[in-house]
Amino acid sequence: MKKFEIVKEHYEFDNIINKGKSIGNKVFSIYFLKHDEEYPKFGIAVGKKIGNAVTRNKYKRIIRNIVDNNKLLFKKDYDYIIIIKRKCLDLSFKELNDNLSELVKEKL
Repeated sequence: MKKFEIVKEHYEFDNIINKGKSIGNKVFSIYFLKHDEEYPKFGIAVGKKIGNAVTRNKYKRIIRNIVDNNKLLFKKDYDYIIIIKRKCLDLSFKELNDNLSELVKEKL
């Protein structure tokens, strides 16, 4: 992901989560909200229940990689917050990729 495609500010996260719609499955919850720009923006949230900082950052990197590989599945005029659930610890990269891809294809 490029820097301009990342949601960083806390108030942006809150705005997308509070005003946007959501979809989810056992591994991910995705909140999304329409915006005026020509490219999607992504934020990734990993709770402390997942593990220590090293583990959380590892899963953020994995999800960033999956989002980069599947950018065409996301609508261009939306902001997305991807929340990772604890179930992700039991899955491989391929299974995480499949779960996120199926969720986006079916529900968005």
